[in-house]
Amino acid sequence: MQDVRKWADGLRRLLRRHRDPVVVQTLRSATAATIAYVVALHLSPEPAPLTAPLTALLVVQVTLYATLTNGFRRVNSVVAGVLVAIAFSQLVGLTWWSLALLIVASLAVGHLVRVDEYIPEVAISAMLVLGVTTISSTAWARIVETLIGAVVGMGCNLLLPPPVWVDEAGESIEGLARRLRQLMLRMGEEAAGLTPWQQAAERLHEARRLDHAIVEVDAALRQAEDSLRLNPRVREGLLHRVVLRTGLDTLEICTVVLRVLARTFTDLAKAREPEPLFASDAGAAVERLLSQIADAVVSFAVLVTTSISESAESAEARLTAELHSAAGTRDKLAELLRDDVRRDDRNWQLLGAVLTEVNRLLDELDTEHRTRRLLEELDRVSAEQRAKRPPWLTWLRERVGVPERLRRNRGGGPGRSL
Repeated sequence: MQDVRKWADGLRRLLRRHRDPVVVQTLRSATAATIAYVVALHLSPEPAPLTAPLTALLVVQVTLYATLTNGFRRVNSVVAGVLVAIAFSQLVGLTWWSLALLIVASLAVGHLVRVDEYIPEVAISAMLVLGVTTISSTAWARIVETLIGAVVGMGCNLLLPPPVWVDEAGESIEGLARRLRQLMLRMGEEAAGLTPWQQAAERLHEARRLDHAIVEVDAALRQAEDSLRLNPRVREGLLHRVVLRTGLDTLEICTVVLRVLARTFTDLAKAREPEPLFASDAGAAVERLLSQIADAVVSFAVLVTTSISESAESAEARLTAELHSAAGTRDKLAELLRDDVRRDDRNWQLLGAVLTEVNRLLDELDTEHRTRRLLEELDRVSAEQRAKRPPWLTWLRERVGVPERLRRNRGGGPGRSL
């Protein structure tokens, strides 16, 4: 029975790996490179046309948007390098000083043709072509092989659309929310007891380390945003991108506020040592309040990452209930802290800072605040897209008119059209 369970767990892990970025990238790159080599064997005069699979290997990316943009830049860089090599072969040939001039000229041309990260490829292509004797045939063969590799690389994503990495980005956002929850729970437990300031300072260091987690989540979200662009599988790419991005922005603000709260707890522990951070009743209220906010953070992450309307409604209802309970606990804590300040006002600034930071957390997680921010971001992104739209397309839309279906969907809701 135990062997069967282990086999089932291994099978589940294998099935989960089929969408892993490393696995997908490896299989797609190997397939594109092999196809490009087979095609180049029939079309290129070279006996071993390795430029084609090399180009396909460099062009193919996980997302369709990255494949298209990288493909055009790569073709431009190689063609520019070949043209520079042809010019140098006709004028000076290959010497040590002409090689230096060739590299300088190739890098300068790379900046002029705007190939971005493929600027070194201009110089590499020029050196490879200049280093052979039959310059004309080699130049033509290299251009043909480059075009073959680029076309095959882009064709793989056009015929077999790449996966959409929204789920992976959502898992990263939920993982960040759970880390925030664990830290809030620990801070709440320590606030209810006798906490040395060194222990409170350790929670401050943990809050600072969450910055690295935000960077990782941002990278996953950028990959998801790229996978939504120009992807035929996606109908509401703009809405997905904005919902996830605004969700991460909110969690990032919550992380910063939690770091400030940890700083306040540390200062309060130093000021009140050897006494507890809070009186017994206030400490219990702080623990209960941070526990409720921690649950609300996870519910917020689930809300912004779910794509099913029924699940989203359930998550929003749960978040609203948790925020309502937290607001009631916050009001009770405010009364307890006010009574403590009346008895001893030595640390009233720090106690007031605790309430201020808790209020900021509740405000950031509020559903109305989220809706308002989401609509503002949708309007901003839509305005940027309209500004980048070619003038002839704007003129055509004004003359022809916008279909009624698109006019109905301009509100930015789930039915929004791209």
